[in-house]
Amino acid sequence: MKKLQKTSELLWLMGILFVALGITILNKTNLGVTMIAAPAFILSEALLPFSPFFSVGVVEYLNQAIILIVLCIILRKFNWKYLLAFAVAVMYGYVLDFFLWLAKDIEITQLWLRWILLFVGSFSVSFGVACFFRTYLPKKIYEVFVGELVKHFRFDINKTKMAFDMTLLGISIVLAFTLFGDVATFDWSTIGTNSFHSMGLGTLVTTFINAPMIKVFGKLLDKVSCHEPMFKKASDFLLKD
Repeated sequence: MKKLQKTSELLWLMGILFVALGITILNKTNLGVTMIAAPAFILSEALLPFSPFFSVGVVEYLNQAIILIVLCIILRKFNWKYLLAFAVAVMYGYVLDFFLWLAKDIEITQLWLRWILLFVGSFSVSFGVACFFRTYLPKKIYEVFVGELVKHFRFDINKTKMAFDMTLLGISIVLAFTLFGDVATFDWSTIGTNSFHSMGLGTLVTTFINAPMIKVFGKLLDKVSCHEPMFKKASDFLLKD
């Protein structure tokens, strides 16, 4: 089987589109979004009554800006390439808002269908992340944060990623239970049928299946495409330390 050639830039674009599409699908299931996306959904829900500016996509890239600032404080340095990662975050935020707008009138009532779509959405996110890992172009700040910590402190990448994910999960839980004043309405018996401010059983399920699915899709991409850049000079420039 002949592999597709020079797909790096295409995979970058697919990464943005498939992650945004997957998060939109997860949101429509009302079973919980991923722990990475949850803070943006929760904060947007809390801030939208004050201003329509705070869409999920806008809050998403503002959150990533805060994470970038934290990264610079930890490393005590700033790299101009971080600005490119923020630009990707802004682009991703508006793509996410666009998909959410397209799906705003869709309502899914059947529980069995919502659970099927949860896996569809999770697979879409995993495929998008696998695409991101195979391109030289700037990634979102989440990936940059983990990568830079691993590089600077020589941490184990898997443990660092897990710690980062668990931190976001903890932040999401705190936000969901403190921002709205309705913690008394939370019912454990409905965690598998309805989300509580974008947090639910689906959030935990996606946590466990995303990593192995990223690996599976990555192997598939490696079989069908070569990840060389179409623009070699741009690749050499961006990859240069």
